[in-house]
Amino acid sequence: MHATLKANYRARHRNPIAMVTGESVILGIRDVDWPEFIWATDPRGRSGWVHQSCLQGDVALRDYDARELDANAGDSVRLVELLGGWWWAENEIGERGWLPERALAIESGMK
Repeated sequence: MHATLKANYRARHRNPIAMVTGESVILGIRDVDWPEFIWATDPRGRSGWVHQSCLQGDVALRDYDARELDANAGDSVRLVELLGGWWWAENEIGERGWLPERALAIESGMK
């Protein structure tokens, strides 16, 4: 699946959480705007929003990286996975990260 950015998007956190399966994390608050996401901190001290489906209690059920993708209006991205209104996407030069679904124009018939 592919999409085009409707507006510029810039990552809000520069060194976000990246957890591996089985790793314990410290849990914080649930996001108000994106209630399926919980603030968490990994053993290396990096924090970020983690989708609830990636956790069982405070243990990672899968590898997960909260990195967001910087992108500009008109950029084309390949969509990989949707979690709670955010797409894991890859740009044309192979960089990967999360983008909010509301910032994307998904190619027709592809959602």
